[in-house]
Parts: sequence; structure tokens; C-alpha cells
Amino acid sequence: MKAYTLKKYGKPQEVLKLNETEKPSPKATEVLVKVCATTINDYDWSITSGKPFSYRLIFGILKPRKKLRIPGMELAGIVTQVGNNTTKFKVGDAVYGDISNYGFGSFAEFISIDEKALTLKPDSLSFEKAASIPHAAMLALQGLRDVGKIQQGQKVLINGGGGGVGSFGVQLAKLYNASVTGVDTGKKLEAMKAQGFDTVLDYKIVDFTKSDQKYDLILDCKTNRSLWKFLRVLKPGGKYVSIGGISGKLLQMLYMRPVLRLFTKKRVHMVMLKANKDLDYINLLFQENKLDCIIDGPYGFEELPWAIQRFGDGLHHGKIVISLT
Repeated sequence: MKAYTLKKYGKPQEVLKLNETEKPSPKATEVLVKVCATTINDYDWSITSGKPFSYRLIFGILKPRKKLRIPGMELAGIVTQVGNNTTKFKVGDAVYGDISNYGFGSFAEFISIDEKALTLKPDSLSFEKAASIPHAAMLALQGLRDVGKIQQGQKVLINGGGGGVGSFGVQLAKLYNASVTGVDTGKKLEAMKAQGFDTVLDYKIVDFTKSDQKYDLILDCKTNRSLWKFLRVLKPGGKYVSIGGISGKLLQMLYMRPVLRLFTKKRVHMVMLKANKDLDYINLLFQENKLDCIIDGPYGFEELPWAIQRFGDGLHHGKIVISLT
């Protein structure tokens, strides 16, 4: 089979190599999946580029760990073989999921992965749309609903609103009749406005943290600013929710949470993602035409290194999807 392999950090188009590798065989609780579509996520950028450097404590200091030599953490595909102790799927089933709790390796024509990492794909979803959902939609849903406790009619700001999480986030917030402001830059702003953001702000022109506008809930997809700046634009009792970002800013947030509770009613949270937790609910929203996927692409398998660089440069709108069909 063909797979992208990685032996060192660097520019994606220089270090990711498309090679012929041995097709894996499923272990007892695993299924072998023919990958029909995969996506680009922040982990893929960090595993490939080695940036930010703090991530190397997880992925490997000098080079990616052996288990990460084939990156990729999201997929949609078809089960072609099952392990002896599997009970969830049969050969021919169309499946999808965020596999990061059980490993990586979706940048390949086939992957063998624990059956718990996957769920059945609805017939109404294409493989490309299905692949775009699990990671970004779960971050948006858990950030806004489970952690942020979004309420009807609130004012919501999504920092990094033009990416995958932001594209799902604005749609989910609109289910609560929220007024949603999106922060990003470039060509994405017009697309964001068309998608449903009430207000879009170009962070290269406007510093929203110096505005007089206050928000009930901030979903931060970047976490690239000081926590204190976000607190300035939170209403009393408002919530700031981070889904991840620059490690120094995340540490600041974690250390300051107990202190903030002593002096203010504003609350600071971080999403501890529960992979694939509410995919059934998301699928229902699709069936009711209340949610759709905003796809950047789909691009061909041979374009994958270029697509990772596109992600790293922040040029994408919605979720970058790679099609293998």
C-alpha cells in the first residue's frame, strides 16, 4: 500500500515521503480499513513540522517517535478485514472517526485500528464530509455546549473562526439563536460572513480585546493571546473556553483559574476532548439539515504535504479534506 512516512521534522513537502509500505493486518480487536478520506489537523502540522517546540515532549525531541511515522488522526473508509475478537463491524461497513485515542496512521491507503476508534458512517454523508466531522465538530460541541454552557441569545465570539472548529461552532451557536462574532483574516472573512457569522473581524486590522463589545462566551481555537486580554471583553459571569493552542498561554490559563475564582465571576475553561462522544447527535443535525460541513478541498492524496503547509500557514477555510478515492 502507499503511505506517507515521516522520519524527521521539517517542511511538510520536504519530510513527508509517499512510499510503498506493507499493508497491516488487524489484531484481535482491530479492523482493517481502506481509507477513502482523511483530514489535516493541528496534530498533523505539529508532528510534521516539530512546531511548536514544546510538542516535541509528546512526539519526540529530535524526530517523531516510531509510532508516529505515518501521521493522520481522522478518517472515513470501508472495513475490509476484522480481527478475531471484534464485535462492532463486519466487512463492507462504511466507518469514520477520530482515531487519536488509539493511534495515528490515516495518511495511508489502509490502516489497522481498534474498533472502538470508529463508528458507522451514515449513508447520507459522503466519505469526504464524514472525515471532516469527528475532531472539529466534537471540539466545537463540547466547547460551546458541554463546557461553555451556551444559552439562548448569548453573544459569542469565536477566535480562529475560519477553521474547522469555527465552521462547526458558528452553526451550533446559531441553534441557540446566538449573535456570533468570528475573528480571522484574509479571504476567509467573506466566506465566514456568508456562512452565518453576524460580525467578522480581521485580527490584522482590529484588536477585538480592546473593543467596548463584551461577550457572554468566547471559544478560542488559537489561544495565542494573554488570558488577561480575553477577560477584558468577557461580561460578568462570562466564560472563556480554550480548545488548545500555544503551550505557554495554556499554562497561564491553568495556573490562573483558581486565582480568578477568588476575585471574579468570569470563568476560564479548557476542553478535554472526548473523542467521538456525540457523533450520533451531530449526525442527527445533519439529517435535519441543521448542520453542514465546510470543506477546504477535497484535495488529492498526492497534495497532502502541500495541504499540511496550507494548514500551517492558516490559509484554509473550514476543514482541509484529502480524498483517496
